[in-house]
Amino acid sequence: MLAAENYRDIEEKIMQGERLTREDGVRLFNCHDIAWLGAMADMVRKRKCGDIVYYNVNCHVNLTNICTSGCKFCAFGRKAEDEGAYALSREQALGVVADAMQDPNLAGLHIVSGLHPTWSFDHYLGIVKAIHETYPNLYIKGFTGVEITHFAQISGLSVEEVLIRLRDEGGLQAIAGGGAEILSDRIRYELCPNKATADEWLEVARTAHKLGIKSNASMLYGHIETLEERVDHLLRLRELQDETGGFQTFICFPFLPKNTELGQRVKQTSMWDDLRTMAISRLMLDNFTNIKAYWVMLTVPVAQVALGFGANDIDGTIHKETILHDAGATSPRALSEDKIIRIIREAGRIPAACDCNFNILRTFD
Repeated sequence: MLAAENYRDIEEKIMQGERLTREDGVRLFNCHDIAWLGAMADMVRKRKCGDIVYYNVNCHVNLTNICTSGCKFCAFGRKAEDEGAYALSREQALGVVADAMQDPNLAGLHIVSGLHPTWSFDHYLGIVKAIHETYPNLYIKGFTGVEITHFAQISGLSVEEVLIRLRDEGGLQAIAGGGAEILSDRIRYELCPNKATADEWLEVARTAHKLGIKSNASMLYGHIETLEERVDHLLRLRELQDETGGFQTFICFPFLPKNTELGQRVKQTSMWDDLRTMAISRLMLDNFTNIKAYWVMLTVPVAQVALGFGANDIDGTIHKETILHDAGATSPRALSEDKIIRIIREAGRIPAACDCNFNILRTFD
């Protein structure tokens, strides 16, 4: 590779498989050689996980958008009296899944929600349990560290007890990666002071991993964070992964400002920033096997290009996405499996349908 002179020491570390430091990460975020960044990340991706790109045939189920958090970056959450507020009944939630079952290859569900002011933990659990009992063959990836912290607070149970009940009664097989935002007290105090702290989010992941429940991790970037705070976020995830090994994939979420409280002061990230962040995430998170190019937020074309910037996971068919489209996502609300397979093949990779724990169900060589 031909890096600029002041990045050759980092290139040498990458080529030798050495761990990058905080200083290295900050320097990379100030690198303008996007082709070199991509080449480095793609080399590491190929070395670590080969040419398979994972995807799910899945359905998103958002039980309610009524939420007490009031996060300044969110366009999904509503107060109960707001226009567009909803709360699915058990029967309505089952109906969402029944509709998605028209796809014969549907394999799993992604269940996340708002923090409803009056729902009990048992109410949430009852809905998930009904879904699991009605569709026992569907894997369930559900709830974020924020939601699980909330369940513990409103139930009086420990985080561990909440997770055990979700696993044993609700069929939970993995935890969703959202809610991490930026793992910085400064950021969370400014943007989302009414929900789980950075330490609480990490503790949910740590506890889940101890119980054998895998989880995903994410980063919401492109709002008020500094580049140094992006690096610190990646390092906190890397440190916990060293400890537990329980994170399955890392997801880069570019902030979508439309219809949010931050929308007047923050512009949407550029494709350059999205690809740079993807590549640096692959390079810094040396103990993560999978890096996701989430097409809903990136758009399909950028997600496809991101497969050359370190990503080896493109999420899934989704069925009907709502949370991010409320914030102005311009991508489709769903993709067919055939379309995802074509996107992956056009990038020269091997499509592999998987479950929520990255067990391969079938490949298309």
